[in-house]
Amino acid sequence: MHGSSYGRYKALMGTWHFDGFTLEVHKVQPDPYAPASRCQVRVPAATAGFPEQLWSTPVRARGLAGVLLRAVHRQLRDSRLRVDAGHQQVLDRSACQILDGEVVLRLGIDLPGKGRTIDGKQAEQALCTDLPEAVAAALRWSSADQQRVREFVHSVEDTDALRRQLPELGLVAFVADGAVLPRRSGVDDRPLPDGLPFSSPDSLRVHVDLPHRGRISGMGVPEGISLIVGGGFHGKSTLLRALENGIYDHIPGDGRELVVCRDDTVKVRAEDGRRVHRVDVSPFVSHLPTGTDTSDFSTDNASGSTSQAASLVESVEAGARVLLLDEDTAATNLMIRDARMQSLVAKESEPLTPFLDLIRPLHRQQGVSTVLVMGGSGDYMDVADRVVMMDSYRTYEITDRAREVAANPTGRHAEAEHFPSVRARVPDPRSISTDRPKVRSRGTDALTLGEATVELRAVEQLVDPSQVTGIGLALVTCVRSGLLDGTRTIAEILDAFGGEVDKRGIAAVDERYVGDFAVPRRFELAAALNRLRTLRVSAFRR
Repeated sequence: MHGSSYGRYKALMGTWHFDGFTLEVHKVQPDPYAPASRCQVRVPAATAGFPEQLWSTPVRARGLAGVLLRAVHRQLRDSRLRVDAGHQQVLDRSACQILDGEVVLRLGIDLPGKGRTIDGKQAEQALCTDLPEAVAAALRWSSADQQRVREFVHSVEDTDALRRQLPELGLVAFVADGAVLPRRSGVDDRPLPDGLPFSSPDSLRVHVDLPHRGRISGMGVPEGISLIVGGGFHGKSTLLRALENGIYDHIPGDGRELVVCRDDTVKVRAEDGRRVHRVDVSPFVSHLPTGTDTSDFSTDNASGSTSQAASLVESVEAGARVLLLDEDTAATNLMIRDARMQSLVAKESEPLTPFLDLIRPLHRQQGVSTVLVMGGSGDYMDVADRVVMMDSYRTYEITDRAREVAANPTGRHAEAEHFPSVRARVPDPRSISTDRPKVRSRGTDALTLGEATVELRAVEQLVDPSQVTGIGLALVTCVRSGLLDGTRTIAEILDAFGGEVDKRGIAAVDERYVGDFAVPRRFELAAALNRLRTLRVSAFRR
């Protein structure tokens, strides 16, 4: 093909047999400037030879796929081929799947050209030399770094086992002694060199047995209301960010391998300008001067307080049972209303009920725990079950001292004692176009879904653009497959989609898409649906 017209590359479409694997070319780019071509490698189980104990469960298979992706990525570093290996988190990715011992690897390649003609020599180097060498070195047990593979899979299995134990231990989170929480920078998620290892306060230290590491110790965060306090720059937000990432497994050496929180944990923040559609925010917002019904509240341009109120309610609606909040990214007027402001502005003139007065009813009546970073309002000491102080990145429990301080009355009175059950919304399937909509991620900041753009910058637990692509694909699939049918509530749709993922794996997200995506969590899927500006809610159910 060397020197032929670039369009002749389309002759590569189909299946090609190599020594020990097959290469399937699914999509060929029309010109050198178009998105990369897509192909897939299959290594039969007998050839790959990875021991069954490394892939016999979904958790092990995810770990094995994660370590193999990173090995292939290292092998192809200087090649035109590329794989979606990810970074610090181990996600369920379309880029590599282990199916009964068979290794299925998806790759992209920028097919080389000189102007509008084929550069056959570079293509041959990539497809006939670089690829077979990478497959032989990384995707066969006989040539793999067997110790690294075992350690990686065992680490992921330990993390998953630790996370699964949290509910029976009455905990919402766990931070292991020796964990390294600080990151290198806001754009570099690797551990900070010489970062201070975490050490639990004795009063909160618990011991847990894991399948491979055995007995470990660390700080257990019990259910209820936990307050993280301390001076600025002493590590409060660093601890909270580690917890919000505790929904993911991490690669060995990340420092947060044994920092976990429950699967149903959601980070919430204020988000000026977001769209809110038919959300019952009445627990937080009532008797607006405009007379708007806040039990059925909609706006195309939410304020900080109404956006945060909506996000809190939407998270509970989606099934969240642990909420994480940081005062730095929260709406102050929704978080607190102190005694002096209560004296100055009567409740009859204030539509907002602060989260301070709803955090306890939310736990008592709806079973939702909260972990909150607070450095500016001591009123939260009145409602906290425990208070943890960060001082120079060291952790202390100061609950008794906080209660002594809180014993001095401020004259403030609670403005609410009840948090009602959340009204379940039924979305209209016509909210999402299924007429071959283009799905693209813009980093983790936004999703393009057909003609619509979904802003996701405030959905802070998204860590990878492939998750955003997975969200777009999943939303379309939910409509096409009838899961989002105009009769199911959002929670029922999420339950049904999760069941399909458990049964069918990545095929439940999309059976035909040949690009890279990661299976999204239910809460980020719900967050994108709620921020879709074409969303229409047709009914409510309790």
